[in-house]
Amino acid sequence: LGGAEFPKNEQVRIVTFGKKLPFPYTYPMTHNKQGLTQAEADEALSKHGYNELPSAKPKNLFVLAWEVLSEPMLLLLIGCATLYMLLGDYREGIIMLVSVFLVISITFIQQQKSEKSLQALRQLSSPRALVIRDGKQVRVPGREVVKGDLLLLNEGDRIPADAVVLECSHLSVDESLLTGESAPVIKSPGSDAHNQSNRVYSGTLVVQGKALCEVVETGLRTAFGNIGTSLLSIEKSGTRLQAEMKVLIRNLFLIGMGFSLIVFVAYFLTGKPFLQAMLNSLAASLALMPEEFPVVLTIFLALGAWRLTGNRVLTRNLAAIETLGSATVLCSDKTGTITRNKMEIARLFVNHRVHPAAEVRTNPDLQEMLEVLLHASHRNPTDPMEKAIDVLAQEAGIAASTPSIVKEYPLSRELFAMTRVLRHEQQHEARAYCKGAPDAVLHLCGLSPEEISRYLQQVNLLAEEGFRVLAAASCTAPADSLPDSQNQFVFTFRGLVAFEDPIRPEVPASIRECVQAGIKVIMITGDYPATARSIADKAGLPHDGSILTGEDIKALTTEQLQEKVSHTRIFARIVPEQKLQIIRALQAKGEVVAMTGDGVNDAPALKAADIGIAMGMRGTDVAREASSLVLIDDNFTSIVSAIRSGRRIFDNLQKAMAYIIAVHIPIIGLVLFPAFFTEYPVLVMPLHIVFMELIIDPVCSIAFESEQEEKEIMQRKPRNPRKKFFGWPKLLFGLFEGALLLLVVFAVYFLSVNEGHSEDEARAITFTALITGNIFLFLTSLSKTRSFVAVFTERNLPVFVIGAAAMLMLFLSVTVPALQKIFHFSFPGYVHFATALFAACAMLLVLESVKWVRKKLSAQADE
Repeated sequence: LGGAEFPKNEQVRIVTFGKKLPFPYTYPMTHNKQGLTQAEADEALSKHGYNELPSAKPKNLFVLAWEVLSEPMLLLLIGCATLYMLLGDYREGIIMLVSVFLVISITFIQQQKSEKSLQALRQLSSPRALVIRDGKQVRVPGREVVKGDLLLLNEGDRIPADAVVLECSHLSVDESLLTGESAPVIKSPGSDAHNQSNRVYSGTLVVQGKALCEVVETGLRTAFGNIGTSLLSIEKSGTRLQAEMKVLIRNLFLIGMGFSLIVFVAYFLTGKPFLQAMLNSLAASLALMPEEFPVVLTIFLALGAWRLTGNRVLTRNLAAIETLGSATVLCSDKTGTITRNKMEIARLFVNHRVHPAAEVRTNPDLQEMLEVLLHASHRNPTDPMEKAIDVLAQEAGIAASTPSIVKEYPLSRELFAMTRVLRHEQQHEARAYCKGAPDAVLHLCGLSPEEISRYLQQVNLLAEEGFRVLAAASCTAPADSLPDSQNQFVFTFRGLVAFEDPIRPEVPASIRECVQAGIKVIMITGDYPATARSIADKAGLPHDGSILTGEDIKALTTEQLQEKVSHTRIFARIVPEQKLQIIRALQAKGEVVAMTGDGVNDAPALKAADIGIAMGMRGTDVAREASSLVLIDDNFTSIVSAIRSGRRIFDNLQKAMAYIIAVHIPIIGLVLFPAFFTEYPVLVMPLHIVFMELIIDPVCSIAFESEQEEKEIMQRKPRNPRKKFFGWPKLLFGLFEGALLLLVVFAVYFLSVNEGHSEDEARAITFTALITGNIFLFLTSLSKTRSFVAVFTERNLPVFVIGAAAMLMLFLSVTVPALQKIFHFSFPGYVHFATALFAACAMLLVLESVKWVRKKLSAQADE
């Protein structure tokens, strides 16, 4: 052994794992079952760290503030506010700064709410562990388990670390969170750490039996940890809207700086004072550069996340809300997402006939069969199938008797069947009850090959429907001289029982709605193709019958896989790495991919997807940390609600942005007009622009955000992901609306001048036309399909509040002497404002007519 020395009487086992290993090599033996000492555990903890995965740290106030303030236009807004204050206009500067900090507050509150909810989920799912230290059994937090600990496992325990099974009794483990398979896995003792049957994994659940195990890996070195580490190599880029927004803001910034310089030179050359020229130049830059864009985007996403929380959807990444509305593909894991991950009895095969489970209440033969299954199962079971048997027995009113157990023959890798021998009260003989794999039980019954073949044919028919099938048998047994093996019983075949992992009841309707919305639904599972096809049919998932398996994917090139994913809707026998391949292939075809999942095996695909959606109740920490959205109640319908909300947010965001572009046109025109036509007075001043942009515009955007979705929003196809958010048609229509409002304002101004009004009176009338026209423009822009009258009939409260507040502020500014002085207004008399109101109404009529024509043309194009 290469000169290695061992304590006296120490037993050493050399394990080669089927390959040559360098010496000295020893497998750590703990045959004395004393476990680690507390000192050794502390040393291992300091050396290897806590048994936990690194998670994203909650963002504090300063980090959130920096993220918001790092937006270029917000920095410009702060710079402008600072310059205003340096020039002595403290009022304008303070208003700008208040709007910036309001946005930071909204984002901070939403992020804190998300992090608190996630922390609560983490605490609920954190296991505790029973270990042996200093020869005593002690229960410690799962994060304090260390390599070398002796771990005691019992039914219902969540396994805290990867370990090798040293001793066990009837041990089976639910590894669905790791593998996606809902069937329990049988474990056996052994020292081969590379043999999966000898090893248990962190995060999995003991459903039957008990075991003594030795911890071999903790934290990032576990199977869960390896998947978590792989997430670090997956980089997520910003959303398309964010990228497009940055380009647009950069271009407007450059244009604004150029115009600002031109305005400054024009004013300065006309003999205006330097300070006045600087203020007008700054007003021009504010008019040209829509600093509301990043503010509105942040407000929309923050309020959208808040609304989603009310629908039991937790938002971890605000930008995902915008992307969700344009999702073209929804990739869903089967176990726990489409299905409940909860076994139920669906069929019973007795007396050569298949019966639905509901007939148990009225059929004595089925009740007798169920009693056999009940006695062959443990009391207070944790195994999913035994739980299903217990539930159906209770529903059928079968009272579980309490016979004394004489002997139990456990399930083994050699014989996939278990037998329990029970002695019932008032009976002199014991009875043996057996359940297990159909082929194993049929052979125990000593049936002829023809009979076995006939029953196995029935088993195959049930399996093709997606059921997991067990067989049951029973016989009398001499209580005093039981055989050593199950093979020595003379069993009588009693029948078959078919289990299913039932479809969530809301899934079929949700899938139909996704299909109507033009979203392709893809199911990815580790199950066999026949089971996957059966589940897809029951869930109403449309498919052409083709199924792509993991073995098929291995044989495909990247280009071939990209071609296959275009029409395949069912993927079966898929391993975690292949989920990531499927997501990448879909994205390469230009799809916007949403991925749902709950297990560790889903985490890489969740992070790589455009929108990762994790299950909050059953999902693992790794899955939640990798996702953009978390379904708090694990309800599949919440996904559809989130998609609808995403589309509504996107629609309303487009309306708000188009409105912002339109409303800037008259401001730009009014600022530039006196710069090039010096015989006319300055019509709008910096305070007027602040009134327009930092009071009305952001608040109007809140009203846009609260506007309900357009009719038939879930009956149209997703937005083309290659189509620009700010396409030329939208920009040109926004420019048209703004030019129309500018024309109206100029018409009102020249009419007031011709009527002989003074400069301050004409400015007041013109500003009234500008504000009134702005409100009417806002009303007609709220919906692409409904008239502005719908705003009043649908009682959009923010619209009433905004409109009333804006008109009240306008009324006060033109009637209160102190405000008249600040705004450079004079009151011309109420009758003279009729021109402004009439012109604004005419503009509203024109825009409503254009909307009606566009709606008709759009309907004809769809036909």
